[in-house]
Amino acid sequence: MRVLLLIDIQHDFLPGGALAVPEGDRIIPLVNQLQPHFDLVVATQDWHPPHHKSFASNHEGKNVFETTELLGLEQVLWPDHCLQGTPGADLATELEAHRIEAIFRKGTNPEIDSYSGFYDNGRLKSTGLADYLRGKQTKQVYLAGLAGDYCVYFSAKDALHEGFETFLIEDACRPINPEGFEAAKQDILTNGGRIIQSSDLLQ
Repeated sequence: MRVLLLIDIQHDFLPGGALAVPEGDRIIPLVNQLQPHFDLVVATQDWHPPHHKSFASNHEGKNVFETTELLGLEQVLWPDHCLQGTPGADLATELEAHRIEAIFRKGTNPEIDSYSGFYDNGRLKSTGLADYLRGKQTKQVYLAGLAGDYCVYFSAKDALHEGFETFLIEDACRPINPEGFEAAKQDILTNGGRIIQSSDLLQ
């Protein structure tokens, strides 16, 4: 079973959103084109309560993109984004969602952030994604989405850790920081993952 895992393609990560990823909207036509080439399509969705401690607004005297510590882990402080039940948390309107069989929500614990679609950042709690994929006899996981240097990267790392053959579709991702994305891709390769282009799948 070959699975396409769509990471956080939500309004708040698109241009004009609360935590816009540069050119984040550019991946959507490509992602829509890729979906029919897979046995299964699954998505993740950032789903934060309003008092989430990864938000700079919940730390007096702290600014957006400064860092603090949450449960012993370094934490970037983000603008409020993907608040549960708000339009910003919805999957992108342009994203073809009829092929998405399941959506795994993350970032629901206000005490810790959750970049990966598999676990929170402290690996305290699983989303159930790995067991779901194993239940579908998944062998290969292909990742696309936002942001390449955070949630896509951490999801790819956990996919490798869970024993799946892991492929990052580079041109179907966009990062917040291009330099961070380069380091992320190198780490994925070092850990046994592969970096491919959409053209490798669409030929």
